[in-house]
Amino acid sequence: MTKKILDACCGSRMFWYDKQNKDVLYMDNRQLDDTLCDGRALKVEPDVIADFRQMPFEDNRFYHVVFDPPHLVKAGENSWLAKKYGKLDESTWPSDIKQGFDECMRVLKPNGTLVFKWNEDQIKLSEILKVIDCEPLYGNKRAKTHWIVFMKPTN
Repeated sequence: MTKKILDACCGSRMFWYDKQNKDVLYMDNRQLDDTLCDGRALKVEPDVIADFRQMPFEDNRFYHVVFDPPHLVKAGENSWLAKKYGKLDESTWPSDIKQGFDECMRVLKPNGTLVFKWNEDQIKLSEILKVIDCEPLYGNKRAKTHWIVFMKPTN
């Protein structure tokens, strides 16, 4: 069975109600089995290990894509924040996010939906929207963590 949904940066699948959803292909660029400083287990177990900037999928494959890339540029390499959320390169994050967004749109079917999650603790959402250069359909505007929805055009 072909999976209908792609989670392009699944991490430990924190926001999923069903962390083993049969319709979701979970992807991340790392695999991790660790214990955080407070004793909680942290497992990153993607179905596919791949970079969100260059996905190993054909065009127009998924009906729905979730893109929750790392949002931190300043975090210690071995900090619990970097382990839990991943980390962007401070000098290349704009092009990395742009490439990732473009890849998500590439693998999305026409009229498919892309949900983009962003926490603006270190990089403001307004900076991200300039980089991806695509207008969202809707999303929350007044929170620190944003969930924004896009639809892939048919052309």
